[in-house]
Amino acid sequence: MLTTMSRPKVLVAMKLVPGIAIDLLRKRFDVEVCDSTPVTRAEIMKKVPGKFAIFCSALNKIDEELIKTAGPSLKVVGTISVGYDHVDLTAMKKYGVRLGNTPHVLSEAVAETTVGLLIATTRRFFEANHALKTGGWKNVTTVVWMNWMCGRGIRNSVVGIVGCGNIGTSIARKLKTFDISQLLYTSRTEKPAVKALGGKLVTIDELVEQSDFIILSIALNEDTKFIINRERIAKMKSHAVLVNIGRGGLIDQDALIEALQENRIGGAGLDVMTPEPLPLDSPLMKMDNVVLLPHIGSASIETRTEMAILTAKNIIAVLDNAAMPNEVQY
Repeated sequence: MLTTMSRPKVLVAMKLVPGIAIDLLRKRFDVEVCDSTPVTRAEIMKKVPGKFAIFCSALNKIDEELIKTAGPSLKVVGTISVGYDHVDLTAMKKYGVRLGNTPHVLSEAVAETTVGLLIATTRRFFEANHALKTGGWKNVTTVVWMNWMCGRGIRNSVVGIVGCGNIGTSIARKLKTFDISQLLYTSRTEKPAVKALGGKLVTIDELVEQSDFIILSIALNEDTKFIINRERIAKMKSHAVLVNIGRGGLIDQDALIEALQENRIGGAGLDVMTPEPLPLDSPLMKMDNVVLLPHIGSASIETRTEMAILTAKNIIAVLDNAAMPNEVQY
């Protein structure tokens, strides 16, 4: 009697993944998609045993417990994200599991979000929109109009970018067209592409002291956690606007809240925060000088589709014992 070998299995630990990526996986694997909304840790733990791969997002914690539960069949985790601070790299290395991520493809989308978030914050778009919808506009007199909803422009400003990888470089390119007076950046090494834009490599402390707009586009790790701390916030200009599209843990959020409440800096635009989702009773929710987005930096249809396809290709490469398109080395 002939028997067919069972195909390796992939667990997709999220819903609504673009069909083109799922179809790629189904050509080579048996694919199981989590169906809880939102996907729970309990469901993932129940379904992960015996899987060859896990297709996950930054919302899924990949730790030693999960890896051990999957068992020796687990060979690869594909995360549909650039960052991988949700993955225990020590455990991955211990059990010989490879990790693929999705850099590059989302750089432009995140850079677009960053510029939009910066403009919305400094020009008070959300605050003005709220006033329009709640009747505040009709109370503006000629005298008040001169200063009403005035924000600070980007032209002739000093822009500082903390971390100038692909995303940071794209942000620098876009903001340079606003006729800024100076572009500062931090990086482990000088970036020729940013230098060509007139960018100046500086220390983090020089950047926070001199910049009108401070943008965080650096990965979160032990070295960068709270890179914007109480001391550095104290060094910022009184009108400085802080924008974070990296990870919430880059900022000491309690110190930021205090500075905003006391108007010691101009404002903050945050696409990432701690924790996520942000509790509805967080002081950040009540501030006029803060613009909050629900971690949507890469949320364009085209970009999310490319990210999903790349995640699938990373997983397939491991099955073929080939180089992954984007592998995290550890």
